[in-house]
Amino acid sequence: MSQTIGDAALALDTAAKQARAIPQFAPGTFDLNTAYAIQRASIQHRVARGEQIKGIKLGFTSRAKMVQMGVDSLIWGYLTDAMIEEDGGRVDLGRYVHPRVEPELCFVTRRTIDAPLTALEAAGYLEAVAPAMEIIDSRYRDFRFSLEDVVADNCSSAGMVVGGWSRAFEELGNLGVRMQFNGRDVQAGSTGAILGHPLRSVVQASRLLHASGASLPAGSLIMAGAATAAEALRPGLHVKCSIGCGVRSLGIVSFSTHKDT
Repeated sequence: MSQTIGDAALALDTAAKQARAIPQFAPGTFDLNTAYAIQRASIQHRVARGEQIKGIKLGFTSRAKMVQMGVDSLIWGYLTDAMIEEDGGRVDLGRYVHPRVEPELCFVTRRTIDAPLTALEAAGYLEAVAPAMEIIDSRYRDFRFSLEDVVADNCSSAGMVVGGWSRAFEELGNLGVRMQFNGRDVQAGSTGAILGHPLRSVVQASRLLHASGASLPAGSLIMAGAATAAEALRPGLHVKCSIGCGVRSLGIVSFSTHKDT
């Protein structure tokens, strides 16, 4: 099994590094626990090249997605400094295989999370929250994968753009979410789509970390999960996401796309 872990981790890391798709693993090749072991081994290749782990991302934060995949809990992956794109900057799509973007919220922790938290405790462990967008990019052909495949592939984590920080935690429950391509609405929704309330993502993150024997240091990022479906990216786009409006606005985050040739 260790050979499977090492080989799969290397294959996924190489695919991400070279921005090329690989075939899906054969059904039943490994179980979910082994998929997480592959994920960790793949991330270690990045760390060995000098990347720094900056936090975690959550997946399957909508009930509909859980039902679709036949699971009853969230999945999670790692964020590294190489995944961070500049707010308002230009994103080179040549770094990705078939990138998509989805609107999210990003939290930064002010205390180490090393035990399961309750909903009442969650905000006390956070320094700030910001509007954000995650660039997801499955390394598998045709963006198709099983639950085990996607976990092994670091839950499709590839890039992230984070806006301005605030401490408006009490405003997060049901803010409007609007994502635009070149000024045209492509997705609209609510922060309530993130587990009913985005702070529940912090609670779930603490439980997942505890179950895996891991902790999250102060100053770490938590990408809370998608508020809407993802949209495929292409060159020549100005992508903007706004969270809330008026006096209840959390802010705006944006980027433009190009592809080096």
